[in-house]
Amino acid sequence: MEFGIAMATASDAWKLTQRAEELGFVSAWFYDTQMLSADCFVAMGAAAVKTDRIRLGTGVLIPTNRIAPVTANALASLNQLAPGRIDFGVGTGFTGRRAMGMGAMKLADMEEYIRVVRGLIAGDLLEAEFEGRPRKIKFLNPELGLINTQDDIPLHVSAYGPRSRALTAKLNAGWLNFIGDVETAIAGLKGMRESWTDAGRDTTKLSATSFALGCVLADGEPFDSPRAMAQAGPRAAVVLHRAADEAIAGLLNSSGIPDAAAEAIAGYVSHAMNYEPADAKYLENHRGHLMFLKEEERQYVTAALIRDTSFTATEAELKSRIGDLRDAGYTQFTIQIVPGQEDAIEDWGRIFKSFE
Repeated sequence: MEFGIAMATASDAWKLTQRAEELGFVSAWFYDTQMLSADCFVAMGAAAVKTDRIRLGTGVLIPTNRIAPVTANALASLNQLAPGRIDFGVGTGFTGRRAMGMGAMKLADMEEYIRVVRGLIAGDLLEAEFEGRPRKIKFLNPELGLINTQDDIPLHVSAYGPRSRALTAKLNAGWLNFIGDVETAIAGLKGMRESWTDAGRDTTKLSATSFALGCVLADGEPFDSPRAMAQAGPRAAVVLHRAADEAIAGLLNSSGIPDAAAEAIAGYVSHAMNYEPADAKYLENHRGHLMFLKEEERQYVTAALIRDTSFTATEAELKSRIGDLRDAGYTQFTIQIVPGQEDAIEDWGRIFKSFE
């Protein structure tokens, strides 16, 4: 199993990426969450020139937020700075779209977007629709060496339901899965393997990357300690945000509500219904999403919610959980480092070393 880091992108994320490379992490994934964090391509460009080995990926890019030729050009530009170290992670959108009050985009539209991006990088002359009309497009000057379309840029798709997993398999892509517990993560991988098999893919040659947040607890440290609240609390709060999205706008809450935290979640939803502006409650609901806990959220993020939705445990327990993921077939475990908690990478680096 390989290990990676993910981050709510900062303009100077190269510093964290550089440290991850020193510790032996193989991948750094940059969130594409405009309005919440810095631009992923700006940060990846800086990281590309400050590192030598670590892979740099969009984790994940949201197609509706950039037209396909712009994305293809950005990926090819990064590939010139870090040849063969760039990964194209893509999904239908959660954080970046819900922060603007929108649900996920259509799978068919994402598939078309991927076709155009990959076709351009492959050097194809292709036809795509812009402003309601089909137009022929291609990279015009790749021979000048301003971009790199020669080294491979692997595709990875964030997929949760059966239709998106089927598309991942159809595209022969790597799989990205945001996880909170081992049991659900393994069940998801089983479904992805079935999709790969149905598509005639060799499952032993495909990547399955798990994304998690959590905190490496000291012996006796509670699940709601200040460190755990800072490092894992933002993951627990995702459950609050999803539940509020459903109440505010009818957007699907696919993560469910843990029984042990049902009362706390109901309390947050009631609180969120009073957010302003009244016609855009989603703005305050998603402020700090996967980055920090808003002050008013803290009373609803309980020890039980952190325990049940994140990889927060002692070092020995975390090694056991990650080992279970490895044995199930996950090829990479990626931990998000929360802004202001960059030193946590040292804790996860110790766990990573134990798997060598």
